[in-house]
Amino acid sequence: MDVSVIRPRELGAPELAAWRCMQESAPRLANPFLSAGYAMAVDAVIDTARVAVLEDGGAPVGFFPYELHGRTVAGAIGGWLSLGQGLVHAPGLELDARELLRACGLGAWQFGTLVDDQPWFEPYAAKQLDSAVIDLSGGFEAYTASLKARGSKVVKQTRYKERKLGREVGEVSFSYDVRDRGALDLVREWKSAQYRAMGRPDRFARPWVAELVERLHHTHEDAFAGSLSMLYAGGRPVAAHFGLRSDHTLVTWFPVYDPAFARYSPGLALHLRMAEEAAASGLQHIDMGPAAGWRYKQELQNHSLTVAEGVVRRRTPAAAAHWARHEPATRAKEVVLGNAALYAMADKTMRGVGRLKAKARRTKRLGLGLVPVLPEWCPEAASALMSM
Repeated sequence: MDVSVIRPRELGAPELAAWRCMQESAPRLANPFLSAGYAMAVDAVIDTARVAVLEDGGAPVGFFPYELHGRTVAGAIGGWLSLGQGLVHAPGLELDARELLRACGLGAWQFGTLVDDQPWFEPYAAKQLDSAVIDLSGGFEAYTASLKARGSKVVKQTRYKERKLGREVGEVSFSYDVRDRGALDLVREWKSAQYRAMGRPDRFARPWVAELVERLHHTHEDAFAGSLSMLYAGGRPVAAHFGLRSDHTLVTWFPVYDPAFARYSPGLALHLRMAEEAAASGLQHIDMGPAAGWRYKQELQNHSLTVAEGVVRRRTPAAAAHWARHEPATRAKEVVLGNAALYAMADKTMRGVGRLKAKARRTKRLGLGLVPVLPEWCPEAASALMSM
């Protein structure tokens, strides 16, 4: 087997066709974050995107997208933004993960949402997670029936609140595919405010993230597209979502709502509207990502997929250094996530930090020059929460 490493933008028509064919042949590879379109979009905004092309007898048999985090250390392409990671491959492919890294000139590759059935990487998984899925393979009515069958009232309650929203605010309407730039700007504004309120880093404060999302919003192909959906009340936006879709799966990425309308559960209403429209368009799954800690995902899901996080390391100095840097924080994160009391304390602390930072910004605008004193807390756990 021959392995060549190139920039995603250097893929030719034969390679792109082979990549699409491999995704179409296996639903587990249908995650849009595994699409060539996503890899090329990331390559357009950062210089460290790579893809290893695996060939056997001159024909492509696999594509391994990744992002360099150093000369010989890599992670998922798009880093922590990626919600689907792994090797896109032809059926029956056999290889050794460490040999693949050696051929790529890598000492370590870190993954956070490795898709199912990746036997080369699974031995290196440190943790498995359940990714919440809305299974629409039987249609929207079958989906809602499956929720009702387990005793869930989420559909009934959400529809009641949506009708109440219509009576008290104005007629409720929904758009599944919004291509207006202003709508995307609103989503970013809301999401940035949400990150700050939660005490988390604002992802959109990084220029490459904002540029990537904008590029993907302009991408509209049959097998890969950015998808912006909006819920309105009285003509006013109350909830929105931007994500990625293939011709099989929609992955939720940036869901958000106006907190002024929280009592109407507009986020749940938006997801149900999205599910109905997605089913009508022929999509099979809405993948909402890991469900732990997210009640709305647990309420809406009727299926789950297994994803994994871990690191493949070769016996190299760079890989050893990577272990020394990352293992303590990884273990701290597992402790926090695995203990409800610790997680609640961490979340409360980070939200408090968010409020103090917001107060500091207001103070700065007033020109008072005051600097808030942040509360002390376990730095390892705080670091772990910030990375979630």
